[in-house]
Amino acid sequence: MQINIERLLADIEKYSKYGESPNGGTTRPSFSEADILVRELFIHELADMGLSLIIDGAANIWGRLKGSGKKEGCLVIGSHLDAVPNGGKYDGALGVLTAKEMIKTLTENNIVLDHDVEIVSFTAEESNDFNLSTFGSRSYVGKLTKALLENACDSKGNLIKDELEKVGGSLGKFPDMEKTFKDKKAFIELHIEQGQRLESENISLAIIDKVVGMYRSTLKVIGQSNHSGTTMMEHRKDALAAAAEIILLIEHICKNEGNDLVGTVGKLIVSPNATNIIPGMVEFTFEIRGESENQIYEVVNKIQDNWRQIALEREVKVEEKVFLNQKPIILDHHIVSALQNTAAKLDEPYLKLASMAVHDAAHMASVTKSAMVFVKSKDGKSHCPEEFSSPMDIEKAGNLMLHALIHLDEKLD
Repeated sequence: MQINIERLLADIEKYSKYGESPNGGTTRPSFSEADILVRELFIHELADMGLSLIIDGAANIWGRLKGSGKKEGCLVIGSHLDAVPNGGKYDGALGVLTAKEMIKTLTENNIVLDHDVEIVSFTAEESNDFNLSTFGSRSYVGKLTKALLENACDSKGNLIKDELEKVGGSLGKFPDMEKTFKDKKAFIELHIEQGQRLESENISLAIIDKVVGMYRSTLKVIGQSNHSGTTMMEHRKDALAAAAEIILLIEHICKNEGNDLVGTVGKLIVSPNATNIIPGMVEFTFEIRGESENQIYEVVNKIQDNWRQIALEREVKVEEKVFLNQKPIILDHHIVSALQNTAAKLDEPYLKLASMAVHDAAHMASVTKSAMVFVKSKDGKSHCPEEFSSPMDIEKAGNLMLHALIHLDEKLD
């Protein structure tokens, strides 16, 4: 038994038209017109498949295929349908549409699982104007609360509670989501890798057993503004030159660390940002992602020790404000093992990797058994129109997910 890859590819193309950009990209931020239209399409198609539908408080869309009733609860598959501005057609949508194809395949082959099967499309997984990425899954598991979101708004002043109501959600329904936790027996999310590790090994699939930890802070380098012509080089306290040295330091240390650790600097603000004035202050974000908490802290401490030396030598001051310190998330070993066993039965090579990005599965891991499957991304590109996964790789991933779902139905109580 296999998924219908032609039907799935046609689905991907159809959904990519909602928010299509002139250059072939897809722009579909949550609560936009394109997002509302694609929600309506998805809900209509689930209803046509005979699934029972629920839109929860966070406007997550759940469609349920009844099982035999021999086992309680449901096995959940899915991802998200929103897309970044001028993004690709696969990120998120591939996981949702493959889940829909899996359910169609089961139905067409008259296979009734002992558990119910549920497909989910989470709201606002991508970064958005509300600064609330992975909004749907974080809200579902209780990390974002009604009280926290009551006055949350975007840059135009639109309240998220009003936007939710436009698409069937409601802050008033948030307490109801917790009542469904025990019903979810497992969650598996299919996603494109968004990197080059699979392509480097020429392997189609990866089974994901953890999500990296993340350390983020804002660094402020404070020097002294002065006239660019009259201040001699030896008398300068140039905040931008010091910041540049720190940025290169971060790159150097992370490059030499290895072990799937990455460091990034972005979002620089230079003040006063004028041609003839020595920069007096620079503010930038600093991020480290790694597989282990100890590894992250060791690298952060090493970088901090070095930037203190740079500050001393350049006679500037460095201030740091940490705004995210997220531990690595270990995904469920039972689900990971089921995926590995299924890959072995299908004679399908795979890598076991950590996800370097946070996905909905990472948050679902706090309420149910959760794991992920990655499919190879061409050139590692994502969040751009060039994003691409081959039909062959997608078909392999879909079949792995399908047979792993059947395997889990048999093994889970």
